Amino acid sequence: MPEKLCSSKPGTEGIAVLTVTGNSGGSAKELLHALQLHIAALSGKPDVKGILLSGGHDRFCRCRLTGSKSPQEAATLSGFGQSVMTNLEKTGRPCIAVVEGECSGLGFEIALAADFIVASESSTFGFPDIASGLIPFCGGSQRLSRLVGKSKTKELIYSGELLNAEEAHRIGLINRLYPTGDATVQAEKLLTHICTRSPHAIRIGGEVVNAGYDIDLHTACLLERDAFALCFAGFDQREGMQAFLDKRQPQFEGN
Repeated sequence: MPEKLCSSKPGTEGIAVLTVTGNSGGSAKELLHALQLHIAALSGKPDVKGILLSGGHDRFCRCRLTGSKSPQEAATLSGFGQSVMTNLEKTGRPCIAVVEGECSGLGFEIALAADFIVASESSTFGFPDIASGLIPFCGGSQRLSRLVGKSKTKELIYSGELLNAEEAHRIGLINRLYPTGDATVQAEKLLTHICTRSPHAIRIGGEVVNAGYDIDLHTACLLERDAFALCFAGFDQREGMQAFLDKRQPQFEGN
């Protein structure tokens, strides 16, 4: 695996740290292939309870598109990138993207594929590639519009300007805002807490939120009903209820 572009390592309490660094000269295709390999590897490890998606301390992924492509080559790259982001969304583990510094272009698209983003006060977000005649290509335009609305997404894509952390937090792009240098530590604490919850319920809860987001309310509520019922078919629900009665910490198994 090209470690210079992407790396993963075990953290504490079942958390895996997936670092997407890229570099100023690395190609988007190489980075996406490296990310795909690490996602597949982490998805196959039952001891991984959660994923902390990081880009380092100064910039979230340094990779940008370079060189000319035919429309067919561009479509192929975009399709592959979108499939990688979908695979990241479907690991079945809670995934938090933590941003310290600039998060733009492809890095921004990767962060948007996490369950949610936490960031430091020095972070910035945007799609500056409009200056090169390009738009997001890994699903970023669609994920961002679902978070902050169509008009704000169009403003960011059209202008290429970077959004500061305070504004990103105000409009709901990032969930939590921390002092500069503290975001990674706080994100790991938050993810550690989340990973004490039922993996079975987290997986089902994430799936029903994702599936119900773009359909009518009545059908989405039916999905929630069925997903709620499914919780009662597993060990985790029985263990959780018994632990509550016993006044002890539950020992969830993820099923």
